[in-house]
Amino acid sequence: MSVAISTTSPIIIAHRGASGYRPEHTLAAYELAIALGADYIEPDLVSTKDGVLIARHENEISETTDVASHAEFARRQTTKIIDGESKTGWFTEDFTLAELKTLLAKERIPQMRRHSPPQASQNTAYDGLLEIPTLQEIIDLVKLKSAEINRAIGIYPETKHPTYFKSIGFALEAPLLATLTANGYHGANAPVFIQSFEVSNLQDLSTKTDLPLVQLLNNIGKPYDFVVSGDERTYADLVTASGLEEIAKYAQAVGVHKNLLVPRDSSGKLLLPTSLVIYAHAADLLVHVWTFRNEDCFLPLDFQGNPQGEYELFFSLGIDGVFSDYPDTACAVKENL
Repeated sequence: MSVAISTTSPIIIAHRGASGYRPEHTLAAYELAIALGADYIEPDLVSTKDGVLIARHENEISETTDVASHAEFARRQTTKIIDGESKTGWFTEDFTLAELKTLLAKERIPQMRRHSPPQASQNTAYDGLLEIPTLQEIIDLVKLKSAEINRAIGIYPETKHPTYFKSIGFALEAPLLATLTANGYHGANAPVFIQSFEVSNLQDLSTKTDLPLVQLLNNIGKPYDFVVSGDERTYADLVTASGLEEIAKYAQAVGVHKNLLVPRDSSGKLLLPTSLVIYAHAADLLVHVWTFRNEDCFLPLDFQGNPQGEYELFFSLGIDGVFSDYPDTACAVKENL
């Protein structure tokens, strides 16, 4: 897979697939995203008990599967500390792939999408119909659809909780690179971005691969590996000009919370844009922004009922890509630039 995807115009990254229309991280969500024009699809990766990478937003799966209704797994419910937070539920690393394949996906935020806007499907209608996909199954889908439509579709995997998974003997990076290599992804122009909210695993990956790497940056808090190592820096320190220059030593892009580019006041109204894009581009970093959704509850006051206007604003800032739950909306605005 040697066809590079152009970054001369903003790329559209389907956030967990077309998750505004189908339950996230399912083959149906990814397939629809490709049909709607997405350039990349985004699988969040966690590990199974037998070391297989699968796509789930979190390793705790009670919010996104029907695991709680499986009496045979009742005793698997437990409480764990994940990135400093206590979580109770069922965790992927306690199940084999074969066991996880008996579960079915469900909508993660049904309160937002049970009564979807007219242009969207009702995601909850797909509850109990779709399996949890493996990374390999996602790649197989991408290869098939890329061939069918004669267009390179990229993948944008995120290593979830890398410090945690490494601590329990299921480091994500080696199997991720092995799978990508086995499927022909290699070189700086490959249609893949590897992303992480942590820093140290990206730094380590930069010594082992020339695939593009993305430092994710939140508008609050700090990377969890900084918490573990005692590093006092926060995400706010990383988005400064000097912080971005440090990121450029190991990554090719930053994936940033949109409030870092255009902050909101306490009422949800937009303030003036920051200089983040200017600083990032000066450091030769691409800027990909998350997450764009159509529902008013996610939109700033300025664009209630007008998600297209939010895209137009951010595209005008010179960004290089957006993560969207509704890739068709993102693509339509992009086409009119």
